[in-house]
Amino acid sequence: MTDETMGTMELKKYKLGKILELQRGYDLTYTEMQKGDVVVAGSNGIIGCHNIEKSNTPCITVGRSGSVGKVHFYDGPTWAHNTALFVKDFKENNPKFLYYFLKNLHLDTMFGQSSSVVPSLDRKVVHSLTVPFISDISKQQRIAYLLSDYDKKIELNRAINHNLEAMAKQLYDYWFVQFDFPNEEGKPYKSSGGKMVWNEKLKRDIPDNWDASNICKVADILSGGTPSKAIATYWENGNLPFFGPTDYNGNIFQIETADHITQEGLEHCASSLFEDGIIIITARGSIGKLVIVGTPMAMNQSCYALRSKKEEFEYLYFLAIQLVECLKAKGSGSVFKSIITSDIENSILCIADTHTITHFCEKVKPIFQKVKENTKEIVALTKQRDELLPLLMNGQVSVNYDLSDD
Repeated sequence: MTDETMGTMELKKYKLGKILELQRGYDLTYTEMQKGDVVVAGSNGIIGCHNIEKSNTPCITVGRSGSVGKVHFYDGPTWAHNTALFVKDFKENNPKFLYYFLKNLHLDTMFGQSSSVVPSLDRKVVHSLTVPFISDISKQQRIAYLLSDYDKKIELNRAINHNLEAMAKQLYDYWFVQFDFPNEEGKPYKSSGGKMVWNEKLKRDIPDNWDASNICKVADILSGGTPSKAIATYWENGNLPFFGPTDYNGNIFQIETADHITQEGLEHCASSLFEDGIIIITARGSIGKLVIVGTPMAMNQSCYALRSKKEEFEYLYFLAIQLVECLKAKGSGSVFKSIITSDIENSILCIADTHTITHFCEKVKPIFQKVKENTKEIVALTKQRDELLPLLMNGQVSVNYDLSDD
């Protein structure tokens, strides 16, 4: 390959098969993937583990069937499952650069939406694609370094959030499940002999002055709705986030959504504009997922919202998790098809006294605030990275060498 000049000049194009070589992953049974020290990657992530033979380090996979076209990168030894293609030969290119390069091709959009025509991704078809490519290895390294920095910071924020949530959850369980909240002397209530009273509704002992009731004792239930898709002015150039179950991404706080509506659209749908701190629970589709509204947004009819009566959403969030667990238990632990208002109203939970709830929220409020700040930063960094990726890959912008020179 010959070199090309970065900037606004057009890059030289190559057949993808000249840039890298893909190979189908290995046929592994379910039993074989339950042993060994090396992870097995399928079309959309890690699905098991196996022994170290024939593993690849690093490993780039492209979904062959299932999540067609999805691209993943693994630093350590990795087996590729037969539901994925993997890069067998990097052709002396920077592996991390090739990962970002493949992501920028959007093979999932190119082939995944035509699954009825292309049930699986043929590596020969991928190899035949003609694409612009930066062949200069030093430029590849600088681009890979810059984009990796974005990903590292995003993953660090996610790890911090995971730990912070675990800390808050641990305190909640200690206070509201084990009933060892601080008594008047600051000692663990139940462990220190605090008065426990049998509750007939819950069929167990609960702290004195606590109650057995539904979540409506501390929250209002709100519904959503969708403005007509047939009226363009409800949707075009909308700037109000509009949440649906598919927007759930695993974060505690919901900051952005795929769809947006206009103010006119908001005025013509059953949903209110929900403020920060309201809990959304998905009721159909992806059922029982919880998020805290992190920026004002509306929601569709496949969700319910829980609004704390005293703006103590931190307690309400974990209580709502218990509500979902209760609903799952009623469904014999299996996946339930939907949640309706009566399901929420008929689920009896142990509700703490107002003093303990307020004390807990004061304790964990800084934790939730930090999680929210980190989530907003994740959204901003992801947007910056995704906007920068095509510009770098198309040679429209270049990376200053000093940025990647330690």
